[in-house]
Parts: sequence; structure tokens; C-alpha cells
Amino acid sequence: MEFDAIILAGGRSSRLGGVPKSGLIYDGATLLERSLRAAGGAGRTVVVGPDPGDLPGGVLSCREDPPFAGPAAAIAAGLAALDADHPGRHGAAAPAPFTLVLACDMPRSAEAVRALAESLAASVAVAPERDGGDGVMAVSAEGRKQPLAGFYGTAALQRCVADAAARGSLENASVFALLARLDVREVRVPPGSTDDVDTWDDASALGVSGRLPDRGPGAGPELRS
Repeated sequence: MEFDAIILAGGRSSRLGGVPKSGLIYDGATLLERSLRAAGGAGRTVVVGPDPGDLPGGVLSCREDPPFAGPAAAIAAGLAALDADHPGRHGAAAPAPFTLVLACDMPRSAEAVRALAESLAASVAVAPERDGGDGVMAVSAEGRKQPLAGFYGTAALQRCVADAAARGSLENASVFALLARLDVREVRVPPGSTDDVDTWDDASALGVSGRLPDRGPGAGPELRS
């Protein structure tokens, strides 16, 4: 199944004292690295957020405008970056039919992405006339919807962004509001695969650690978990 990917890595991390979630460590890799691996099947990938540092070859990066304008604005920026990418780059002459939208703060998101991709591919095979509809969204074992782990029809997602932009309602908008008009199928994903890191308690419960900003001599230990 052909898809592009937008990795969202631009939140303020206010409940983590401003420590970027993308640089937190889980099982020997940063959460951004793990998200890029989860999206490894994508034709093209863009990371939306502050300067991510070194990225694998071919991975794009951009920033939502204005910075910290929320996930809906970040999705819009990611789509624009993919659209602006040279048409022939990486062998992709046109946008992929689906776009994976994935937040970088879910350490085990690869399991969710795999389940979503398998479900979407199966639905396309069973009912090709529907072409997968408007996509699939992750739902946790507890029934919590997670729109930042989903495959969405690229054309439909572009229409949602264009409509929101025309209304001036992209900045600080929720992703649920952005996707409200889409016919998205909910897919149960493996337990824990959409658990995210919002606080240091979350990080500790998930086995995630991260470096605190350098506050100078005498600031205490650098690593917190």
C-alpha cells in the first residue's frame, strides 16, 4: 500500500518542562527515531516541528506557521511540504493515495501503524470500489480514539485542510475538528501501542527517559526518568 507520512514533533512539551518529546529515549532510540522507523514504509516522510537535527536521507522537515500552532496546523504544513517536494524525487510522481499522520510521542507506535496498515490494505482488497474510504484511525484497547495515529486519504485530507484554512480555523484547532467531515473507520490497535508521553509520570510508566536542558554547574543530574 502506497503512502506518505507526516511525523508531528512540534508541541511545547509544557508538562515536561519544555523538554522536546522527540528527543526522549525509549529502548535505545529517540522517540523521533522510533516514529521514523514506524513510518518506514512511506514513499516520502516529513517531520514537522523545531529543527530535528540530522535526519535520514530523503526525510523532509518543516515547521507549522506560526510555531506551536497545534497539530491541525502542523498537518497542513506537512502536506504543503510533501506537495512542494520535487515531483520526481524518490520516484514519486504524485502524492501517495494515503498519508500516515503520526505523533512522535508514542514509544510503541510501530505496532499501531502495522495494525492500521494491515486493516486498510484488507479493506481495499475486499472493496476496491471504495478504495479504502477516507482512511483508518487508531482506537486503543480502552476505546480511546487517537487521530494522531491514522492513515487518511490524501486528497480528502487536503480538502479538510483547505476548508479549514479558508475559514481561518487551522491555528490551535483540534485534529478531531479538522477530520470531522471524513468517513474514517476506527481500528482497534494492540494494547499500549498508542500510549503517549505527556508528563514525567507517563514517561516513567512507559520506560521512557530524557535529557533535561543544560542549566549550568550544580544543576543536578542530566538524566531524568
